[in-house]
Amino acid sequence: MSGTNYSSDVTDEQWEFVRRQFPKPAKCGRKPLDRRAVLNAILYVLWTGCQWRALPRDFPKWQSVYTNFRRWKLSGVWQSIHDKLRKRVRQAAGKKPTPTAAIVDSQTAKTAAVGGDEKGYDAGKKAQGRKRHIAVDTLGMVLCVVVHAASIQDQDGAKLLLQKMKDN
Repeated sequence: MSGTNYSSDVTDEQWEFVRRQFPKPAKCGRKPLDRRAVLNAILYVLWTGCQWRALPRDFPKWQSVYTNFRRWKLSGVWQSIHDKLRKRVRQAAGKKPTPTAAIVDSQTAKTAAVGGDEKGYDAGKKAQGRKRHIAVDTLGMVLCVVVHAASIQDQDGAKLLLQKMKDN
């Protein structure tokens, strides 16, 4: 990167914590990108809400940034970072690293009737769209999220959520 700093950039301390979570670069093939620059680009997209293609030119190419983002998602890097940060926050608050209680809730979000994603009608909310079930610990830190058609009843969505928590 050119040295331009954005509000979304990670600090040196944050980078030291996060960098150990990324897989080791391949020993053969293309020269690996600066992972900190890639992470800063991803955080810039999240911070500003801009499109991948609208990344400023002082970041790596948007295609490379998105490819790394997707690879890290599929390989569980983001989940690993999230889990380690949650443990750190819990310990700083004087709690055990692993929660012993969870709070479960759901929310229906209206969506347009286009696209191939799963949608349904929530008769209770009178809304067409998707529903998310979420489990948080007593500090409000996210433990698990499941997104599905709004037509799925809360008790069935909660079962899906609890099953996913058990599997992880």
